[in-house]
Amino acid sequence: MKIRVGAVVITLAASILLTLGYSVVAKSLSAKEETIILIPKTIDSRVEFWQVLNQGVFAAAKEYNAEIKIMGTASESQIDEQIKIVEQAIAEKPKAIILAATDYNRLVPVARRVIDAGITLITVDSGLEGGVSTSLIATDNYAAGRKAVETMRSYVQESATYAIVSFVKTSNTQMDRENGVRDGLKSDTSIKLLDTLYSNGSEDKAYELTKELLQEHSEIRGIFGLNEPSTMGAARALKELDPDRRIKLVGFDSSMNEISFLESGILQGTVVQKPFNMGYLAVKTALQAHRGETVKHMMDTGSEVITKENMYTNENQKLLFPFVGK
Repeated sequence: MKIRVGAVVITLAASILLTLGYSVVAKSLSAKEETIILIPKTIDSRVEFWQVLNQGVFAAAKEYNAEIKIMGTASESQIDEQIKIVEQAIAEKPKAIILAATDYNRLVPVARRVIDAGITLITVDSGLEGGVSTSLIATDNYAAGRKAVETMRSYVQESATYAIVSFVKTSNTQMDRENGVRDGLKSDTSIKLLDTLYSNGSEDKAYELTKELLQEHSEIRGIFGLNEPSTMGAARALKELDPDRRIKLVGFDSSMNEISFLESGILQGTVVQKPFNMGYLAVKTALQAHRGETVKHMMDTGSEVITKENMYTNENQKLLFPFVGK
């Protein structure tokens, strides 16, 4: 199903339609010259990261006179389904496909088919093995994982046991963040790091896994949540089972609920990405590459650590509330 609406209301419409699992076409009243298909990891509008990225996509589409169609799965763990969606996108013969790959390896063959079909391929947020795309636009997730460790160590100085609650194990984003955390901790032999728990991108599963973790390991002093749903699930469990706030939590992203947990002291810090910039640059880069212009193979959109102590600065307020003033 395709819905065409004016640019003024496209963000709200996209949020509603994506919740229902529809594809969305961004098209203003004037005719569009370029068609781009965006395939995010999920079209679940409860994950605010993708809503903000979509807003950047639509802003660039309006500026560069492009038509955007979003196609995606209900969950980022649906790897086979995402492969099928990429195949469908190839059949539609767009000028470019922007892909946030749910699996670092398994999406490679279909990604190569995109290129073989003469379609420009840009990856956003999460890359592919071998760098299969003209450009990857994402956070430096390894560095972001190291930032999470630095933040945690400012709250827990002594020897401690830590846990990681992450999302889809085979996602390039996840792997880089987990490696960043593990490498950031490995030099301290007094630290114990438990096996990573994978929520498959489900907040409810992250919540249940964290509850089990806390019941089995009373010695835990810190938890790393490596994306928005994982952080939210862990925070909900800590709210119930750690009323004394003995266990520290450092997460990723900046949903309204995460901000609430930050204010209440359940979440000590969060590594905030810049998804609006990712979406905007993905469209801009896709059009440039399609027209034969030289583009960077990798663009780091950056990340910032936000804590309760620094969250009220003007710059950090803009990161926490990216919809305001757009």
